[in-house]
Amino acid sequence: MSDGNSPHLQRRPDRAALAIAAALAVVAIVIAWSTSQAGGVAGYSPVGPKTFPYIIAGGMFLLSLCTAIEAWRGNFPAREAQNIPPMLWVLGGLAVQMLSMKTVGFSIATGLLFAATAKGFGKGPLWMTVPIGIVFAFLVWVMFAKGLQLTLPAGPLERLF
Repeated sequence: MSDGNSPHLQRRPDRAALAIAAALAVVAIVIAWSTSQAGGVAGYSPVGPKTFPYIIAGGMFLLSLCTAIEAWRGNFPAREAQNIPPMLWVLGGLAVQMLSMKTVGFSIATGLLFAATAKGFGKGPLWMTVPIGIVFAFLVWVMFAKGLQLTLPAGPLERLF
């Protein structure tokens, strides 16, 4: 009788998780190197502006080691197949927002991001989600720009107010 845990049925290393571990390690090293190269004024306290980037880099490196160990053991569960079109809608929305923020303003650019994300999640037609997104984004702009006196990019819609 077998209990299903036969030693010769080991899982193979998870290549995708190993790639993620490597990327985390590279980002941690870049953060640490960049922090070490940054100038600064020596202060009276050992905790200064370089402390937290080093802590973040150390945490990311530790996370990369743990991810690599689990990937090597093959302990990650099997992943579902990726559905690419919804991801492209969200990424496209982010790209449109970043590229149009200065010209059309916060409300319209973020409204387009809202509509693209809704489309990616399969919610509502674009003719309905674009105006809803613009209204929500405009309300956020009003709260931040007028209520909190923070500067957000203003376009033609925001300049009306």
